[in-house]
Amino acid sequence: MRKRICVIDGQGGGIGSTVIKYLKAAYGENIEMIALGTNAIAASQMLRAGANKCASGENAICQTAARVHCIVGPVTITWANAMLGEVTPKIAEAVTSSPAFKLLLPLFQENAEIIGVTSEPLPHLVQTLVEKRLKEVLDHV
Repeated sequence: MRKRICVIDGQGGGIGSTVIKYLKAAYGENIEMIALGTNAIAASQMLRAGANKCASGENAICQTAARVHCIVGPVTITWANAMLGEVTPKIAEAVTSSPAFKLLLPLFQENAEIIGVTSEPLPHLVQTLVEKRLKEVLDHV
């Protein structure tokens, strides 16, 4: 059975698209990538990047989060009202309550800082996620 990875992003879908491109290059069709956007534009951008399926909106995210092996996205997918309000409280709850392992990128536009996290460019963060952490996670789920 292929492992199902859910990539969640909002607004333009740029973070999710980058993640999906790296995942596609590293895993090809050995994993099922489900792109979930907080809006249709983000979802369609991730689909174009190579996701196997896509959907958008609160209900799609809430229903899918519980049915995947791993969730990948910016840390703000766990913060109610983040991404200019696109992350609803129900989305944040669904992501944090999901039994899936979460790989969260320390990227956010909110007026907040996570102490102890170094500032790295998105491609470096995604490379570490795909080449190091995801393999470990998939071997254990």
